[in-house]
Amino acid sequence: MAKEHYYEVNLKWENGRIGELSAPDLSDKITCATPPEFPQGVAGIWSPEHLYAASINSCYMTTFLAIAEASKLEFEDFSCKTTCKLEKVDGRFLISEAVIEPEVQLVNATKDAERAIRILEKTKSACLISNSMKTAVILKHRLAVEV
Repeated sequence: MAKEHYYEVNLKWENGRIGELSAPDLSDKITCATPPEFPQGVAGIWSPEHLYAASINSCYMTTFLAIAEASKLEFEDFSCKTTCKLEKVDGRFLISEAVIEPEVQLVNATKDAERAIRILEKTKSACLISNSMKTAVILKHRLAVEV
């Protein structure tokens, strides 16, 4: 694997506060806009704030899957919710906090619960997106047993 990787994302302004994201190596495009909390914001469209949370969430998932596979953790399901807090700090808006709430449904919670928690915590420390930002990241995990 090469030491460096590059990910190109292009944006084309459409109208008002709406644009369209694309990437040369992807077929899907994403419409994005200023969120409705800001002047002339648009409801119902992905915002940079949503995409920020999505980056954290999707990186957490892919990192978890890699670590769980390497650790041979048996699980039936994985889901995750990430909530970002946007606030004004020192006169500037920033996302000051991201709460990651993964839920793992284990095949055998009695045997694997402690190991799964360690893997979830290791995932947080190995996630390259959250390691690349100054936002405080809080992990609130939940384990479930298949019935």
